Amino acid sequence: MLVAINAHKILNATDQTRDIINNNIGYADGVGAVMALKQKGLNSIKIPGCEIWLDLIAKYETSKTFYFVGGKDEVINKVIEQLKEDYPQINIVGYRNGYLKEGDEERLLADIEEKKPDVVFVAQGSPRQELLMMKMQEVHKAIYQGLGGSFDVYTGTVERAPEMWVNMKMEWLYRWIKEPQLRTRRNLELFKFFGYLALFIF
Repeated sequence: MLVAINAHKILNATDQTRDIINNNIGYADGVGAVMALKQKGLNSIKIPGCEIWLDLIAKYETSKTFYFVGGKDEVINKVIEQLKEDYPQINIVGYRNGYLKEGDEERLLADIEEKKPDVVFVAQGSPRQELLMMKMQEVHKAIYQGLGGSFDVYTGTVERAPEMWVNMKMEWLYRWIKEPQLRTRRNLELFKFFGYLALFIF
């Protein structure tokens, strides 16, 4: 399981989420995680999760099977349509939206067990997607990656920050400006996080 790490996840970590990260592969998906690692004396770079999944598809388009979970019906349908256009040889064995009602989770797990995909992408947000992927791992071993809002970015439903903002490590600020109602509470935690880092440094 590939697990994106950012300042929000570090601040809100629980024993369960730490176990998930420590028993799988965590990567720095935010500048806060990069800074925390460097503060610990470890070299790191920001690895955008919204790019990794497409790199995996590009690399294994002709040799692996894929399964997708997440978003609303219109979003996941658009994702599949776009993927088939961008990667004509992709082998998609299953997909569904990310809103699991009563009985849906059991049916999803049974479908994963039956179709045995090589790679599964789950876009539900944390920690819900990680908890679901843990259950999937129990019925079928595969590569799993949680994607958060990456489906929305891929389909253009949500605009990603321009390259200049990404290069300046200010993507979080751009998204805050674009989505103030959704991002204010979350991004205020960044200042709390950076305050903790400053205490450790000074």
